Amino acid sequence: MAGHEPGGSARRRTATGRRAGLLLLSLICAARPAAAEAPSASGAERAAIERPNIVILLADDWGFTDVGAFGAEFATPNIDALARSGMRFSNFHVAGSCSPTRAMLQTGVMNHRAGLGNMPETIPDEHKGKPGYDTVMNHRVVTIAQMLKAAGYRTYLTGKWHLGNDPTRLPGARGYDRAFSLGASGADNFAQRPIEVLYDKADWTEDGRPATLPPGYYSSRFVVQKALDYIEGDRASGRPFFASINFLANHIPIQAPDGDIARYAAMYRDGWTALRAARARRAAALGIIPEGTAMVTMPTTRDWTKLDEKERKSAIRVMQAYAGMATAMDREVGRLVAHLKRTGDYENTIFVFLSDNGAEPTNPYATLRGRVFLGLRYNTAIENIGRPNSFSNIGAGWASAAASPLSGYKFSATEGGLRVPLIIAWPGSTRVQSGAVSNGFAHVTDIVPTLAGLADVPLHGGTWQGKAVEPITGRSLIPMLGDAGASVHGDRPLGYELSGNAALFRGDYKLVRNLAPTGDGRWRLFNIRTDPGETNDLAAALPDRFSAMMADYRAYAKANGVLDMPAGYTADAQIQRYAFEQRGRKQLIRLGAVAGGLTLLVSALIWGWRRRRARRVNQAKADMVGA
Repeated sequence: MAGHEPGGSARRRTATGRRAGLLLLSLICAARPAAAEAPSASGAERAAIERPNIVILLADDWGFTDVGAFGAEFATPNIDALARSGMRFSNFHVAGSCSPTRAMLQTGVMNHRAGLGNMPETIPDEHKGKPGYDTVMNHRVVTIAQMLKAAGYRTYLTGKWHLGNDPTRLPGARGYDRAFSLGASGADNFAQRPIEVLYDKADWTEDGRPATLPPGYYSSRFVVQKALDYIEGDRASGRPFFASINFLANHIPIQAPDGDIARYAAMYRDGWTALRAARARRAAALGIIPEGTAMVTMPTTRDWTKLDEKERKSAIRVMQAYAGMATAMDREVGRLVAHLKRTGDYENTIFVFLSDNGAEPTNPYATLRGRVFLGLRYNTAIENIGRPNSFSNIGAGWASAAASPLSGYKFSATEGGLRVPLIIAWPGSTRVQSGAVSNGFAHVTDIVPTLAGLADVPLHGGTWQGKAVEPITGRSLIPMLGDAGASVHGDRPLGYELSGNAALFRGDYKLVRNLAPTGDGRWRLFNIRTDPGETNDLAAALPDRFSAMMADYRAYAKANGVLDMPAGYTADAQIQRYAFEQRGRKQLIRLGAVAGGLTLLVSALIWGWRRRRARRVNQAKADMVGA
C-alpha cells in the first residue's frame, strides 16, 4: 500500500479487525479468572485498548515563528488546525542542537545524563569518552517507546534518529516495533544521498537492516507514508499506537517540490529584516509574545540593501524554497490527519508538534574549501536552488527572521536557539484547552511524563527490568493543559549546557552565557517572560538573583558532569574539523593518489619521449659515421 491511501474496503477490513480483536479479548476475559489475568500480557493489552493513540511530529530546525499559528507568513494550515484544536506553548525550550533534544524528548532525562553532552559533529577531542559525552543515547536511560510498549502499545518511528547507529542503539533496540530511520544529522530530500560535506553515505535502516529508499522519494511524504503503513499493518491487533514521525524538513539541504517553491515566487523580495519585523507583529497579534516586544539586530545579519543583485536573487530563491519545504511538510501532516479521521482514530489521538532547535544559521559556502567542494558535487545555479541535486541553506539573515522576535539561533543558548513552537492537541478530549496559548515555562523533558500521564501509563521510577536507570527529570504539563497561564516548574531551577553555551532557567528569569561567535562568554540575566528578545541585561540591577542563579548553575553543572570547553573552541570550527576528518581528508588522499598517478604517468611519458629522442639522435649520429 506504500504511496496509496487506504480506500473504503481497507477501512472496513481494519474496522472488522478491531472488532474481532475486541471480541477475542472479551472471550478471554470471560474464560479466565481475574486472579490469573492480572500479570498476563493480555491484561496489558485490554487496558491499552482504552488508551489514546499518540503521534509526535518532530520538525527539524524550525524557528520560533516558522508556523502560521506562531506568526509565519507561509502556509501551514494543517499544523495550524492542530493548534486550534489544542494548546500552543509560547515559552517552550529544547536544546540548541538536534541530538540532545531528541534524547531528552525520547527519555525525559537531561541531555548529559542521557549521553548527549555533545554530538559527534561538535565534540572536541578532549571530551570524547568522558561521562555524559557518549555522543549517542546511552543505555542508562529508558525511552518513551519502551514504557508505552510495556503498557501494550504498538510503537513506530520514521525519519531522523541521530542517536546512535550500532545495533544496540537503533530504534528497534530502544522500544520501537518498527522503524525506518536515518542515523545521520540529515540527508538529501530527493535521493538516497548524504550531506556530502559531512558523510560518506545516507545510513537509512529499516528494523535494524540497511534500507533502500523507493523511486520518487521525497522525505516528508515518505516518513508519513511509512508511519501509515506501519499503523495499518498492525491494526488488527486492536492495540493503540505510538508513532514518532521525525521530519528532515527544514534541515540543510533546503529542498522542496517545484510547485511548493513556485507558490512563493512573489515573496521575500523585501529581505530578512523586514520579514523579522513582520513576523514579530503577527506573533504579538496571535498572543504568542507580548505587544511591543523589543528585538536586537544580530551582528551576523547583513544589510539587505547592500547585497549585490546576484546575492539578493540567491537569497530570495532560497527563502522561497524554505517556505515551500515547510508547506510540503505541513501537507503531509494534513494527509496523516485525514487518514486518521477516515479510520476513526483522530478524536482519540494525542498530537505533539515541536521543533528540535531553532533555525540553522550555518553557511557551508562561507569557506573557499566549502564552495569548491559543493560546486563540484552539486548544481549550484540560482534557478536550481531547492531542486534535486541542490545544496542550499538560509544562512544567518533568514534564520534571524525565522527566530523572530528572539535573539540568536541554532547551536547557541539564546532564546532563538532554545525556544521553539510546541503544540499539544487531543481533539476528542476536554483535558486539553482548544485554541489556548500558554506562556508558562516548559521544557522538552516534560513531554515524556505528560504523555505517560495522559495515557495512564506508569513511569519507570528509576528502575527498569531490575536495573537502576536515570530518573526522569521532566514534569508533567497536564496542569498547564487545563490552565494556560500556569507553569509546573514554578521557581525550580533548570540548567542546560551544550558546547559551552549554557543557561539556567528559574521562574520568569534566565541566566545565559554564549561563547563566540554568538556571544562573548559573559553571563547575563534576562526576564524572558517580559523580554523574550533578551534585550535588557538585568545582572547589575538584580545582583542577588544573579548570584543565586549562578550558584544554581554551578550545582547543575557539577551534578551533570558538565566539562569546560577547550580554549578557542567554537561549534562552527569543530564542525569544519569534523567535515575534514570525515570527508576532506579522504578527498585529499584520493586527490593525492590521483595526482601521484598523474605524476607517474607524466614522468613515464617524459622518460619515454626522452628515450625515443635519444635513440633518434644516436641513430642519426651512426648514420653520419657510416656515410
